[in-house]
Amino acid sequence: MNRREFLSTAAVATTGPILLGMSKKADEKTPVIGVEGHKYECHHNWGTLPADYGWQTTHNVAIDSQGMVYITHQGTKGTKLNMDTVLVFDPKGKFVRSFGRDWHEGGHGIEIRKEGSDEFIYLSNTWTPNNKLVKTNLKGELVWAKGRPECKEYEARPNPKDKTRIIWPNYNPTNICWLPDGGFNVGDGYGSNYMFNYDKDGKLLKVFGGTGNSKGQLRTPHGQWLDDRNKNKSVLVVCDRANARLHWFALDGTPLDATESGKVVLFPAHAKTRGDVLLLPDLHARVSLFDKDNKVIVHLGEDKEWREKVVGSLSKGPAIRAQPKEWPAGKFVHPHDACFDKDGNIFVVEWVATGRVTFLKKMA
Repeated sequence: MNRREFLSTAAVATTGPILLGMSKKADEKTPVIGVEGHKYECHHNWGTLPADYGWQTTHNVAIDSQGMVYITHQGTKGTKLNMDTVLVFDPKGKFVRSFGRDWHEGGHGIEIRKEGSDEFIYLSNTWTPNNKLVKTNLKGELVWAKGRPECKEYEARPNPKDKTRIIWPNYNPTNICWLPDGGFNVGDGYGSNYMFNYDKDGKLLKVFGGTGNSKGQLRTPHGQWLDDRNKNKSVLVVCDRANARLHWFALDGTPLDATESGKVVLFPAHAKTRGDVLLLPDLHARVSLFDKDNKVIVHLGEDKEWREKVVGSLSKGPAIRAQPKEWPAGKFVHPHDACFDKDGNIFVVEWVATGRVTFLKKMA
């Protein structure tokens, strides 16, 4: 995580409506947050870990067709705890299994897709030197692994400071999403800011994006999703994080539209949809829901004073993300990913040192 990005974006994004909508008792362990039609009971620290396990900076979450919950954490160098990257729980939070020791210290994006009669996990392991993209079955058994994209944008080139040496463009993918034709899209969020369309067999078809803040350019495309809320025109919504905006593209990579920097989203991490609702975990201490017209329904956990304290602590210290006792119920620290389950409940996973998974139970 780049603290400099956090701070530069926070300077722009300190305004906005307070839409916390919490229940009356601020000290309740399971407060209700949200607005009418979108209220959720907060259950923080969801999931029970075995004694020899411990969260090591939780990152992303996905759910299979049976309701099993898969969570990635990055992993800490030199840890004596279990070193698996993916931890699996049943719908009630009981630990089931784990896998992915080879990706320790690199765990980031995870998505699950049904292909024929089977389901497969797609992982983006940001900081591992190899196996940047991995496809496995639900038990973590490898189907394929991919390294650097084979395209001109990522070819070696002369070092401008020393022509006798070559440099390789950075490649550190952060998230994956699906395309309607059976292919998938990958975002190089911590590398060179490109997006890639692959076919269903993993063949690279299209490269677009690249570094900048103009239309069609990106700075930390951290997460993306197939936005099919308009049934007549599916598009790709990209969380253009360091530009503090959402950026929409046609499925062929043609740029369409973008929100104004810092006005709609603050530090967007990933996106998911359910019906007409766009779910967006924002690393600046809130989880946002948008309607089909991209108007804010609610910023869950929104509190300007709390947000400024959380973001400011990254530079002034001590960082709130490392102080679980400072985390109030009903508020978030750094939401990094979120997803809906089949009943409309939401799982939120946060970029915090000790890990944090929150189950938001949808209220009738």
